[in-house]
Amino acid sequence: MLTVSGLKRLHIRVSFDLQDGECVVLQGPSGVGKTLLLRSIADLDPNEGAVKLDGRLRETMPAPAWRKQVTYLAAEPGWWSDTVQKHFTTWDDALPLVKCLRLPDSCGSWPIQRLSTGERQRLALVRALVLQSRVLLLDEPTSALDAASVAAVESVIAERVAEGASVIWSTHDDAQARRVGSRILRMNTGGGIEECRS
Repeated sequence: MLTVSGLKRLHIRVSFDLQDGECVVLQGPSGVGKTLLLRSIADLDPNEGAVKLDGRLRETMPAPAWRKQVTYLAAEPGWWSDTVQKHFTTWDDALPLVKCLRLPDSCGSWPIQRLSTGERQRLALVRALVLQSRVLLLDEPTSALDAASVAAVESVIAERVAEGASVIWSTHDDAQARRVGSRILRMNTGGGIEECRS
């Protein structure tokens, strides 16, 4: 279980629990701080408050170990090598997910510059999923995708949740929020957060 207690980053201060095998949706207007909250949980930006995984404080783990267990997927993921497969420790491990997300096997040899925004989003999700993280922090993971690809992403994430992974999924899509989340955390411009059932 992930526990967030009094986490503060800029004007945001929130507390909530995320159970194993649960997907919670994060919503709110643009600029309210959804990305800041996800990055703070992942320990990518300075913040105050406590974040625990199974009762263990984030600060008691080396940052790379924490980020392998609590993985943040940015809305605009970074790329540091020329080709797709160079972003994976073992491309063969990624292939089943690549196929599930409606990408061709051959995309491993593609140069990054060839990829559309939607292809980049799906491949970055594959990159996050191969880590087998306990918690996934997804920042608008389907914003550039067509309906069939959105369905594929939702299906893959639902499988991970059924296997016990926990997910915080940021989206502006109300219909998607109701489909994927058991709860919705709505952030408002005053820095508060309201919880409701999807």
